[in-house]
Amino acid sequence: MREGRAHMTFFASELRLRGDSPIVQPHRDVHGNILCWNGEIFEGIDISPDANDGALLFSRLCAADTIEDVRDLLGSIEGPYALVYYHARLHKIVFARDPLGRRSLLINRPTPEYPYLVLASVSVGAHPAYAPEELSTDHIYALDLGRLVTDLTDFTSSFETCLQTMPRRGDSTSSPYAELRKVNRFIPEDPPQLQDLNSIPSHLSSAVDDLLDHLDRSVMLRVRNIPRVGTHEGQARVAVLFSGGIDSTMLAFLAHRHVDPSEPIDLLNVAFENPRKISVQIEGNIGALKKREKKLKMKERLDYSTVNVEYDVPDRLTGAQEVEELRRLCPGRKWNFVEVNVPYEESQAARPLVEALMFPGRTVMDLSLAVALYFAARGVGQIRSHPGAVPEPYTSPARVLLNGLGSDELLGGYGRHRTAFKHAGWQAIVDELQLELDRIPTRNLGRDDRVISSHGKETRHPFLSLSVVDYLAQLPVHVKLDPRLEAGLGEKMLLRLAARKVGLLEASLRKKKAMQFGSHSARMIPGADYKKGDVLLNS
Repeated sequence: MREGRAHMTFFASELRLRGDSPIVQPHRDVHGNILCWNGEIFEGIDISPDANDGALLFSRLCAADTIEDVRDLLGSIEGPYALVYYHARLHKIVFARDPLGRRSLLINRPTPEYPYLVLASVSVGAHPAYAPEELSTDHIYALDLGRLVTDLTDFTSSFETCLQTMPRRGDSTSSPYAELRKVNRFIPEDPPQLQDLNSIPSHLSSAVDDLLDHLDRSVMLRVRNIPRVGTHEGQARVAVLFSGGIDSTMLAFLAHRHVDPSEPIDLLNVAFENPRKISVQIEGNIGALKKREKKLKMKERLDYSTVNVEYDVPDRLTGAQEVEELRRLCPGRKWNFVEVNVPYEESQAARPLVEALMFPGRTVMDLSLAVALYFAARGVGQIRSHPGAVPEPYTSPARVLLNGLGSDELLGGYGRHRTAFKHAGWQAIVDELQLELDRIPTRNLGRDDRVISSHGKETRHPFLSLSVVDYLAQLPVHVKLDPRLEAGLGEKMLLRLAARKVGLLEASLRKKKAMQFGSHSARMIPGADYKKGDVLLNS
């Protein structure tokens, strides 16, 4: 379509995870308004189970008289989203992501050589004509086409002057989801110290119950009313990215409460063949040798193709143990523990595609995380009827994947929180938790969304519900964690007590493992000089 001398093209597709009837995107009305919507509304607007949230949002956007009204409407909804909305009467394009950046939206700004604006939830990878960047979540953006099209001779400078950036919160009091709450800065003097997880002390009892209530509701909102598209009765509609750790196990347990009892829940557990790990087991760690010794050793390498590959990575072992605890606690549920085994050749063959999907992310860390998510979300693996049984091929049909990301940032699950306490006490942890919360929007959730959605699936983050985030942020720091306690107890103390209360005894004691190390998706090449995770690929 045209707006003056500017030509605009809108394209959107539907995963169709809300409502009973198929919806065609982009949403359009007779007045020329257009909405491209990639998101979910879980709170803020009452939506019946058979309705489509995007269609309802579009009707409310069309009723907005000003750009500020659009901004306030977005501040009243909770859920992951990226949107591009053309307001025909105002001649403006509004675009934004949710405050936490849970959905991908890339912006390619016009340049003199390539004078066009591109807003997209997907990436074409590295390309000379594009320089996409993740759209910041700090603002709501509005491009004034009425001013822009008066002078297309210098589109680049005209674009910047016509692009309006609005703070997410205005004067409206009806925008509870516009911004993130600040972390409670109360500093305890000498709070009571937990002895073990066997009993919940009185000063933590209400917080444990409230956390369970908030998290249970968040999970419920994310697993109910999923349309049965491409699946049959008795097939899984919900899966969990499952390591057997406390975060993913708690989500699986809570999902059990709200998913139809006749349906299985798929627990996706990914493991990689890692030649470097195999090399270390056979020859020792040659990466630690001096350069000359390493060269000599490399000339005498064994033929690893003859080695029997085992996929007993840390996440596989803890996952297999934890699914048995879930089976004991929830005996009426069929739990499909999906062993996603990725041979080295297959992971390397997928690397160009994964790098294109994750772009503009292009660090060593980006790749090790993205490749793990890519294969886990694909869901191609095997299941066993019982431990030790012969595995059967299985592909998960579930299109909604629960992810435990956010727990460590909100509840103090990283080793750096303990280190901060050693250096500067409780104040340092409060400061660190505020940094964690501030960094979530830039923690590459957009990258993860692009990788997972390439399989026609979407990830949902119950810990990152803005209601859960708000609740945890307002809690005093000593209620959430206690770095005075040993590892496996003090970090995420509140969540461990909650897990204990619902019967997840084994999960409550597990220590954190980063996904790339728990699955062995990182550092695969024997003898290579590995760089830090933030180093650019091929640099």
